[in-house]
Amino acid sequence: MTQPLILSPRYCLDDEINWLEGIDPLRHYWLAVNGNQQLTVVIAGLCVSSSQELKEVILGFRALQPQQTMVLKGSFGKLTIHYLSPNCYAIEGRVKSALTWHLFDKETLESLLLTSHPDWVPSQRDIELGRRLLESAFEQPAYAV
Repeated sequence: MTQPLILSPRYCLDDEINWLEGIDPLRHYWLAVNGNQQLTVVIAGLCVSSSQELKEVILGFRALQPQQTMVLKGSFGKLTIHYLSPNCYAIEGRVKSALTWHLFDKETLESLLLTSHPDWVPSQRDIELGRRLLESAFEQPAYAV
């Protein structure tokens, strides 16, 4: 069975628009939706405890077949990857509370996953994103159980 050709735009490393805001120290992916800097979403990224675990995840990612899904543990939540068709993957996320799929090519998504390596060091700009995420957590109402 042949896979349908997906003509939808997807995030690529060589895009002219700057869609990747950064990756914070907890490995959240900060994306400007379709390059719109006013609409940034934060997606839980991959978090591993060892190089061996990262190797297993990457090999599992490369072994995916079209129409398969891979669920990985994120730093705070899960990272669900859908393999739609050759060179087209989707990650679930939320934009203004609506469930969305962000489309990526294989090289880009694999590069994002590789930032979970235990030796990866975030840039100063990425550390600032982590601070912004922490600040936004303090803005949320506290719930008593």
